[in-house]
Amino acid sequence: MGAQLHLEPLTAEAFAPFGDVLDVAGDPDKIINQGLCGRYHDRARIDIVDGRAGISLFKAEPRSLPIALDMVERHPDGSQAFLPMSFDPFVVVVAPDEGGTPGQPRAFITTPGQGINFARGTWHGVLTPLHAPGLFAVVDRIGEGPNLQEHWFETPYTIVG
Repeated sequence: MGAQLHLEPLTAEAFAPFGDVLDVAGDPDKIINQGLCGRYHDRARIDIVDGRAGISLFKAEPRSLPIALDMVERHPDGSQAFLPMSFDPFVVVVAPDEGGTPGQPRAFITTPGQGINFARGTWHGVLTPLHAPGLFAVVDRIGEGPNLQEHWFETPYTIVG
């Protein structure tokens, strides 16, 4: 195995180069539904080329630390939001683009209730829940043509706590 990646807390500031953190931090933008619901408005930039936004459900097998990171992927034609359907944390891996290939990866751990939106073209790891059921609502591009690029690392990284 190659270098170790230590999990960082997921914050809007740390994740900003890669996309949006989706949570209910701070005060709501508006109170709705007879004063019983706070609306946290327009939290993610949905960025779609040649297609439309769709909502899918993903059910991923939970993983345990340490986790081998041997591959990252990206979607050049659309952003991709992951909204957990449980209050369990999950691992989020991203890497900056360096001339068409991923640079040094970073690994984040969410807090209960956080989701993420990968910006279009962001290198990222696969969906990595740590607990069952691993169920997520995903908002991403639905359209014709390929929208997936993969990069396999010569030496895998190891994600540790």
